[in-house]
Amino acid sequence: MIIIFARLLLIFIVVPIVELALLIEIGSRIGLLLTLLLIGATGVVGATLARNQGMIVYTKIREKLSGGQIPAHNLIEGLLILIGGITLLTPGVLTDIIGFLLIIPFSRPFFVKLAKNIFQRYINKNQFKTKSNFSFHSDFSHKDDYVDVEYEEEKEDDDR
Repeated sequence: MIIIFARLLLIFIVVPIVELALLIEIGSRIGLLLTLLLIGATGVVGATLARNQGMIVYTKIREKLSGGQIPAHNLIEGLLILIGGITLLTPGVLTDIIGFLLIIPFSRPFFVKLAKNIFQRYINKNQFKTKSNFSFHSDFSHKDDYVDVEYEEEKEDDDR
């Protein structure tokens, strides 16, 4: 409970204070008008970049699905782009830096790996066990994100 409170405190109090301090400092150096233009420009550029990168990931997801594969990696990328887009719409320098790092393709692999590690820790912590001691474990590190299934059609009996 204390950890959740500390995270909420960080998100809703510390981050806005840091953002405000950075905006005041930038405003004192380049002026109010340029600071406001900077905030607006990062929002527009960020929203455009998020839209473009989101469409690229969406296309990759559709390709994986049409090929019978589970697009786990692409879904995580899509989530990061969504989070990056939201942080870019929030006024502030720190959130803009985080947002751009989540959206631009060359820095996103670091965050994908980080997200997979977080998901894996969560799965390991909350591992599902049945009465027969069977445990469900998901491994994000494997490359085969698809299921190979064979089936046979049964012929109906015409003698009924």
